[in-house]
Amino acid sequence: MHTIKMVDLQRQYNSIKQPIDLAIRSVVEKSDFIMGRAVADFESKLCDYLKVKYAIGCASGTDALQIALMASGIGDGDEVITSPFSFMATTETILLLGAKPIFVDIDSQTYNLDVSQISKQITSKTKAILPVHLYGHPADMKPILSLARAEGLFVIEDTAQAIGAQYFGAFAGTLGNLGCFSFFPSKNLGAFGDAGAIVTNDPKLAEQCKMIRLHGSRTKYRHEILGVNSRLDTIQAAVLNAKLPYLEGWLQKRIAIAKTYNKGFERLPLTTPFCSSNIRHVYHQYSLCTSRRDELATFLKENGVGSAIHYPVPLHRQGAYDKVKDLRTKLPNSERIASEIISLPMFPELTESEIARIISVVCKFYSS
Repeated sequence: MHTIKMVDLQRQYNSIKQPIDLAIRSVVEKSDFIMGRAVADFESKLCDYLKVKYAIGCASGTDALQIALMASGIGDGDEVITSPFSFMATTETILLLGAKPIFVDIDSQTYNLDVSQISKQITSKTKAILPVHLYGHPADMKPILSLARAEGLFVIEDTAQAIGAQYFGAFAGTLGNLGCFSFFPSKNLGAFGDAGAIVTNDPKLAEQCKMIRLHGSRTKYRHEILGVNSRLDTIQAAVLNAKLPYLEGWLQKRIAIAKTYNKGFERLPLTTPFCSSNIRHVYHQYSLCTSRRDELATFLKENGVGSAIHYPVPLHRQGAYDKVKDLRTKLPNSERIASEIISLPMFPELTESEIARIISVVCKFYSS
């Protein structure tokens, strides 16, 4: 009995081996490894896919967040309202720039920001709202955008887990001032290493992001502002170019797998992923909530089914933030869900028999 992995990247590679190998070989033969032609090609194709004006490739999703914050002028003493239930990158970038994350608890159904609590946290120091489209389900953007317009705040979307997700027909990441994407290998659209991008419809912000990723420069050896070194590698861009045409098909498979899981678990005493109306959830993770999480994880492992916990410790409880004043607040939804969440295998190449086996193992756990 083979173990079913959380993600099987070898299967994906084997399914599209020829276009991937050709794309990589092309870069190697040209030897345009830094800011080569494939980078501009990918930026253009990403704009076309997301229906947005500007895309700026960078070295990682974390860098995308930092560059977006820098382009928005966020720095010492500023406050950014965001979610405590996300990966560390969402908030470490805020603190590294001298600003402060202000946590708002999450909605108990979507696991995204509880929009009803945001206005209570706005102060004279607030400069931006940073919603996270967690697990592939977009945050509730209409009230966020309305509040941001009224208060004069930037909206920077953490879309690391949600490429292709839609909110009332618009793509996640294209609704605020800036959208940040990660192409970490396990993402719905993954490179062969770290890679990221920022998208926007604002020409001034786009120009700032382009300069920041390249040491604050428009022209070689002329540095107008402080920047960083965060260029999207040409080889990674070539891989993403080869994969992008398959993305929609992969997303449809994820959605179909999630529907099969939902049906298989509908009578069990656990919570399956919620999907709001007028939303396209793209299921970067398929996560269950159960008070018996740790027991279930052990049972899955014993029966050859992979699982993962995203995320076991909410950001406001991370040790790295122990010395940051006022971050250790009480956020009950985030804390409860962090203790109950568990993710099951989710990738487009899962076979019908593997999906059936996963469902069977989970059902067996609850019947035993």
